[in-house]
Amino acid sequence: MAIHPDAVGVVGSPRRASWVPDDCLLYALGIGAGVSDPVGYELEFTTENTAGVDQLVFPTFAVIAGFNATGGRSALAEAGTWDNRMLLHGEQGIRLYREIPTRGEVEIVDEIVGIYDKGKGAIIAMKAEAVLVDDGQPLFGTTSSVFIIGEGGFGGDPGPKEKPNVAPDREPDHSVTCQTRPDQALLYRLCGDRNPLHSDKQFSDAGGFPKPILHGLCTYGFTGRALLHTLCDSEPERFQAMEGRFSSPVLPGEKLTIRVWDDGVGRAIFQTCGEDGRVVFNNGGVEFAVPAGG
Repeated sequence: MAIHPDAVGVVGSPRRASWVPDDCLLYALGIGAGVSDPVGYELEFTTENTAGVDQLVFPTFAVIAGFNATGGRSALAEAGTWDNRMLLHGEQGIRLYREIPTRGEVEIVDEIVGIYDKGKGAIIAMKAEAVLVDDGQPLFGTTSSVFIIGEGGFGGDPGPKEKPNVAPDREPDHSVTCQTRPDQALLYRLCGDRNPLHSDKQFSDAGGFPKPILHGLCTYGFTGRALLHTLCDSEPERFQAMEGRFSSPVLPGEKLTIRVWDDGVGRAIFQTCGEDGRVVFNNGGVEFAVPAGG
């Protein structure tokens, strides 16, 4: 097994992925919508047949819209070989160019933008762009990184040291607490990520966890959901971008508290904390449209 540092700049071949309204409803339930706290049952995201209410899609659906894309080859396949049990999700970002429809097909092209040697492991950084097939126009972009334990030490670039979106040393402007379900990972895995680390205790035992852990992207979805309701008045068309770094695993059934520092002009810094106060998603930044006069 080995990392290929010269794979930086490799571009994958186009892949396609599609979804229907039921996929959006399932995703909404997978990230905690439909529970009465803190913002009601969110029927515009969890149903399609409520009188006078059009179904909406959570912006963070972008992270799974292309999860099982087919028909081409991801650039990540050119970065080397490793034991997937040693792979951890490091960072995740999305940028929405417009509101995600309840039904669509996208063509996705990804690229390796960095491979970094961290000694105890390697980081592979990616970006991708998704174009809506119906009109040929960009729908969303993503950035991400993975940390692969044991694959460092190849003498490569250690990567950037500066951390963006550092939380201010003051109380947050907003704080929202969401309750995850004990079976949250079993529900979220139906969105496409069937990694047994989130459902099989033999795998979580091997990783040193007391039980199967929650998907990082589920935590990401809970966080984005709270940000949407808190900063955008639950209006997906105002949600523009979100990024951050996974810093600690979450166990299904934990409460998550999203702490938000709002600059008042369409950008905020945030952290997501676990039930014991530890930061589970850090260096978070979100961009959103502010209504005229607001």
